[in-house]
Amino acid sequence: MKPVRTSKIIEQPHSWQHLKNGEWVSESIQMRLDEWCPKLFGYHMLKLGGLSCEIASRMCNIQHQVNLDVENSLHTVIADPYDLPFLEKSVDVVLLAHQLDFCSDPHRLLREVDRVMVDDGYLIITGFNPVSLTGLASLMPWRKNSLPWSGRMFTPHRIRDWLGLLNYQVVHTDRYAVFPMKHPFWTWLENSMGDRLAPCGSLYFIVARKRTYPLKLIKPHWRLKRKLSPVGVNMRVESRAESTNNSD
Repeated sequence: MKPVRTSKIIEQPHSWQHLKNGEWVSESIQMRLDEWCPKLFGYHMLKLGGLSCEIASRMCNIQHQVNLDVENSLHTVIADPYDLPFLEKSVDVVLLAHQLDFCSDPHRLLREVDRVMVDDGYLIITGFNPVSLTGLASLMPWRKNSLPWSGRMFTPHRIRDWLGLLNYQVVHTDRYAVFPMKHPFWTWLENSMGDRLAPCGSLYFIVARKRTYPLKLIKPHWRLKRKLSPVGVNMRVESRAESTNNSD
């Protein structure tokens, strides 16, 4: 298992045009986000990174939306993603579109996002699945230095583990695009197979919710003592008295 933190300088795309089939990938994310937008409520929404900025969220009920990036022209705030200029527990929804794939320290980024996230807020994460045709393509030497293979890919299961450590409840996971190309035949073939090849999907879409209570109830190892019952005491006293009289 590859270490999470790396000192390697990772090229980060600031637009979907920088990725192979980027337009198709953004359309797939857009379709899934549109399904979730009516379920999202709050006052503030944060789109972190240039790829997130280019995902539309007009159907969302949250009016105040912030686009944070350094180079993308759609940004409204320029800041370091590891040091967000927001108060603690001030953001209701955060979108991380393929940010962990091109991040040198994903744990630090998630902790910073958790800091500004309100209780019961929603975190939406998308990325590339290394256990897929797209992930296998990164083994080809001529693709290691080009996007998106020059980044880092983490399995959805590993992302779920990280979220669990931060006390997030994953409420939805979608793995799709087994054949990472836009063609009617491959789309029909994938749909005909159903969910059998879903674990090998090239893309994933995760929706998690921040919780303030433990996700697993901790059962006590001790037992409550039986309460003192006056009736029971009287019965024991009477029985002892009867046994004494009988002995006499």
